[in-house]
Amino acid sequence: MNTDVEFHIRQNYPWNKLPANVKQSLGNSQREYEKQVLLYSIRNQLRFRNNLVRHVRKDERKYYEELLKYSREHLMLYPYHLSDIMVKGLRVTPFSYYIGIMEDIMNSEKSYDSLPNFTAADCLRLLGIGRNQYIDLMNQCRSSKKFFRRKSARDLLPAKPVEISVEPWWVAQTGYITEDDIRICSQAEKKAIDKMIDAGPQLAGSMEYNVVLSLYNRGFIYLDVPISDDSCISVPPLEGFVMNRVQGDYFETLLYKIFVSIDEQTNVSELANVLEIDLDLVKNAVSMYCRLGFAVKKGQVFGSEQLNPTWKNAPSVNRLKSTMDPQKMLLSWEQGSPVMEGGSSATDTDTTSLEDQADTASVSSLSIPAAPTKRIAFLFDSTLTAFLMMGNLSPNLKSHAVTMFEVGKLSDETLDSFLAELEKVESTAEGEAQRYFDHALTLKNTILFLRYNKELTQDQGPDIPNIGFPLDMLRCESLLGLDQATCSRVLNKNYKLLVSMAPLSNEIRPISSCTPQHIGPAIPEVSSIWFKLYLYHVTGQGPPSLLLSKGSRLRKLPDIFQLYDRLLITSWGHDPGVVPTSNVLTMLNDALTHSAVLIQGHGMHGHGETVHIPFPFDEDDLKGEFSYSNMCTHKSLKKLKEQVDLEHQCGYITMLNSNNRHRRRASDTVECRGDTHLGGGLDTNGSTESFELVTEENNGEGKAKTDSLSSEDEWVPLELCFGMPLFSSELNRKVCRKIATHKLCSSESLQELLHSSRKLSLKVLSFVQSFQDGNQTSDMDSGVSNPLSQPPAESGVPLPAINLLFKEGQLKEWSGRAPPPLDISALQKDQPT
Repeated sequence: MNTDVEFHIRQNYPWNKLPANVKQSLGNSQREYEKQVLLYSIRNQLRFRNNLVRHVRKDERKYYEELLKYSREHLMLYPYHLSDIMVKGLRVTPFSYYIGIMEDIMNSEKSYDSLPNFTAADCLRLLGIGRNQYIDLMNQCRSSKKFFRRKSARDLLPAKPVEISVEPWWVAQTGYITEDDIRICSQAEKKAIDKMIDAGPQLAGSMEYNVVLSLYNRGFIYLDVPISDDSCISVPPLEGFVMNRVQGDYFETLLYKIFVSIDEQTNVSELANVLEIDLDLVKNAVSMYCRLGFAVKKGQVFGSEQLNPTWKNAPSVNRLKSTMDPQKMLLSWEQGSPVMEGGSSATDTDTTSLEDQADTASVSSLSIPAAPTKRIAFLFDSTLTAFLMMGNLSPNLKSHAVTMFEVGKLSDETLDSFLAELEKVESTAEGEAQRYFDHALTLKNTILFLRYNKELTQDQGPDIPNIGFPLDMLRCESLLGLDQATCSRVLNKNYKLLVSMAPLSNEIRPISSCTPQHIGPAIPEVSSIWFKLYLYHVTGQGPPSLLLSKGSRLRKLPDIFQLYDRLLITSWGHDPGVVPTSNVLTMLNDALTHSAVLIQGHGMHGHGETVHIPFPFDEDDLKGEFSYSNMCTHKSLKKLKEQVDLEHQCGYITMLNSNNRHRRRASDTVECRGDTHLGGGLDTNGSTESFELVTEENNGEGKAKTDSLSSEDEWVPLELCFGMPLFSSELNRKVCRKIATHKLCSSESLQELLHSSRKLSLKVLSFVQSFQDGNQTSDMDSGVSNPLSQPPAESGVPLPAINLLFKEGQLKEWSGRAPPPLDISALQKDQPT
């Protein structure tokens, strides 16, 4: 639907008040507009009254029936904000609604994964049906077909809701109650119903706990979860969340937007202003979090003197612990769609989260200033959450990892329990699992360094106590779900400084932010392939590199790569991978059909050797001659320092030695300012290969490398990453030390960072633009065919319009035809085309 049309429907514009351009987009048809009004209203579960749809559809009941039918067919959440209509008018309770959905998907023999995340979580809460129960029900359903007495899906589904947890501050309202219903009620239940009919809705906590549950289970009452303008909520680590799929409907999108934006200090009204979203919609979303048990309302929500004595033993937070079998919540990684782990550990987590809240309250009253303090935000991507989920690192770490992925945020208030789980992670593991363990341990050290670190905030001023800054962890992809202006408002409201992990995956767009300042990639181009070429362009050094635009086709491997045994291949928008040169041509041409590709020489004898050099550089680093243990004095880095501000940023530069005849053993340690990495199955960043090509481990142990064998000309810069590395604990430790000693978090340094980031952004954008112009003429004799027209890149980073070659210190357009070599004997003969 056209966004202009949506806007005018949302603002209740009748046809005669629509602007001419909007009418034109609808073909000047009033009937078409009315069709769009009805569709928009149903999709967004709008109330009939006070909305435009009342002028389009006269029959209110029929409209709600259509809305319910659409919601059920599209597996949407039950419209709790319309409970008064749904329960009292249509007599459709949340239980009967979800039973209908379950019946539909079972009859269609769909998998459990077809349920969207929040719908699956609500089904689990009300029906007690998780992944394993669903599989069991489907097996029973199929097996019954083999016999004469066939059972329908409805026969196998529960007849009444499982026992749910109800908070005392929720409001009980009467549903659709007939005289027959009253006859089967107990005396206490009749009394409660009479009170609700005579005096209006009642707080659940003022009634007997068992009466509330009994009436709710029979569908005689429904429960509202009231949220006021000044309500504040906290989001503890998720329990009972089901990770299936994202549906993309209006309410689910809203739930994810608010998840990453909400914090304990911001009330609902302020949040609505920051997000520029209707206040009632935000209240509906926050109410849903509390109902599902994913959020807790802060403050005194119910006076103890009002509380009915029967509530004393009632479960206080909905964590499904009383109704859930431990097996229900098991993670099922084999099927690719995990269900949140809970069960046996849920009780422990509940206790911890409640204790954490008490601890946080006592800390805030003792040491933290009364005014809300701005925080540091540590930005990570989904690669990190995958590492924390994949390894069996510690028993309760997965709930935090799921929170990081689904909520997109771990706030400072929950970091104590997160750190306690990271503390339990062992330091050694076998094979590939070692990487997951390393990332977890390095993440723990990073959090401890950034959080409440007095060294980082020594220029706070005399009136403000120097206790450092609190730390929130934010997932980049979740922030990108917000539009740019909203994201900027959320970040400016809560944060003084953003710090990115390094490297961020090429598959996402980094967060661009002038304020708050950002220690990380200033703009998306700075973490793209373009920045590698910019690096080689300004230093005049780098490995032989060829950037081919999408749609190009190689007939043979270019001569500059014939001497190499291993190539570093980066498919656009994916992470790089080191691959053998043999048979690489077919793989490259396959990749070029859907992506631009960067090909780089990596190793002439097996894998090239890489060393990571942390920056900012210390004064001592820049003294003396170049050596293997002192690479900071490399001539290319001296040129780079003049072009790129390495003093007010942190990160690392990767140096590459392709001619690695004298191989260091992987177990050798180097007393140098660089961190070595011998390329094996990993790329130079230590991140997972997205370019799924064959990699081979080099098992040969070469001689130990000494300084005398290390020539400055053998080493070239491969890439520069801004941020805090998590793949190497040694490199991370050095970067942390440099952040503190160079006072990168001081106001003065951050101001310099702001200016230098803007300058770098302009330079890189200008560099990219200079290679975007120019048309390539067709040449039948060249080694590469014409590229297709380039669509805009998804991440906003422009794709290359021409093929570019970096060779012998120069970056220029590559037509595909190589000049005749001067020294033919030095090159291998061309492969037959």
